[in-house]
Amino acid sequence: MRASLKRSLVGAALTLAVFGSAVPPVLASPDQQFFPLANYRVGAYASSGVQVWAGMLDYLNYINEVEGGINGVKLVWQECETEWTAEKGIECYERFKNGLDGAPVAIYSPNGAPAAYALSERAEVDKIPLITLGYGRTEATDGTVFPYNFPVMLTFYSEASSLINYIAQREGGFDNLKGKKIATVYHDSAYGRETLGPLKLLAQKS
Repeated sequence: MRASLKRSLVGAALTLAVFGSAVPPVLASPDQQFFPLANYRVGAYASSGVQVWAGMLDYLNYINEVEGGINGVKLVWQECETEWTAEKGIECYERFKNGLDGAPVAIYSPNGAPAAYALSERAEVDKIPLITLGYGRTEATDGTVFPYNFPVMLTFYSEASSLINYIAQREGGFDNLKGKKIATVYHDSAYGRETLGPLKLLAQKS
């Protein structure tokens, strides 16, 4: 658990590497970096979101109070509840995309697959880098498709591939999967159905 939490915080640092204080300041001064914080403490994923965002705020406080910011630049943010839905995720993006009191948005992390799918084209129009950590559109790994979309670590394709590779390893290799069936229970949404493509390709491989 500690290792997983550490990896999560490191990943968060990569995407937000520049966020800080449990009660965000109202104004962003020239010597502060503003980042919007789209979170989900209510809704279908609240059970994980409450803990994740509590830890995130602690981490951001640490950056400001112990490290003195990033290269001396203090971090400031505002939170927006998305409930892990596309609709509210879009609302949060539209609220924050123009920055805070003149301080522009450097990057935006939707922190949810529904919003990531909905914002891919908007972010390109607005020229705001969209960071997706372990979720988001797989085709964004090709920078010519969504040049302002930056998937980090994993995609739904790579996750599906890792699962099948693990099963094959447990069974002694892909040859031992021939004739066997592997069932998948998927989320009936754009991102949930995205796993079906790689699973079909891997089924042909076996």
